[in-house]
Amino acid sequence: MILRIDMTSDIPIYQQIRNQIVFAVAKGNLEPGDALPTVRQLANDIGVNPMTVNKAYALLKEEKIIVIDRRHGARINDYGKNGKAFDRDFDHRLELLLSEARMKGASKQEITTHLLGLIDLVFD
Repeated sequence: MILRIDMTSDIPIYQQIRNQIVFAVAKGNLEPGDALPTVRQLANDIGVNPMTVNKAYALLKEEKIIVIDRRHGARINDYGKNGKAFDRDFDHRLELLLSEARMKGASKQEITTHLLGLIDLVFD
């Protein structure tokens, strides 16, 4: 698994790791049951403290994106079984992002066009 971490970004490294894994799952590069590197292995590969990777994995586990067990390590969860793609948390986060775009002056049409472009990126 190749992660692109920007050490100069304002986004915390653990959040970048989490986001990269979510993007990989969405694109189909990681599928349910796929194993993730161990915390130490990933930390070594990208040159960060293992606690940073541990924090990212803990966040992914809390969000039920991964499951962790001592025998098999971290694996991508079979997230599609619960059928809850759109829950209250998703709606709240999206509503907040849309509000921020509107606050910055984006029109409904601009937001719609932008979202459709992003949807094409994810489903391409």
